[in-house]
Amino acid sequence: MSRNILDESRIHPAIRAAISGKHADIVGEVQAAVAANRVVVVGMRMNPFPKKARKTLNALGTPYQYLEYGSYFSLWKPRTGLKMWTGWTTFPMIFIDGTLVGGASELQKLIDSGEFARTIAHPATARPD
Repeated sequence: MSRNILDESRIHPAIRAAISGKHADIVGEVQAAVAANRVVVVGMRMNPFPKKARKTLNALGTPYQYLEYGSYFSLWKPRTGLKMWTGWTTFPMIFIDGTLVGGASELQKLIDSGEFARTIAHPATARPD
């Protein structure tokens, strides 16, 4: 399955650089965390779902890196850069071994199915950049 992304030929050349560089600093920070940690949770204050995901991981004793970007009232523009990069429009954004698995509900489904435990039990394999 492939995500439908606007073809570059349909983006005017004058704005291509602006799109590709949109909040590159925050995207780079998340990419670095994903490369350095098996589990990464990206969230925001005041949203109960990142807190729920962290509570779940804490209960399992799973180490993770948490990155927090603002609240409903701040840093919404930089968070848009993350949404553009991942295609995932809500928080948290949870990465396991370099792969975006979704949010708190998707994490719980992986746990319930046993896939999370099987994945974490094995050493991380080479991750795509």
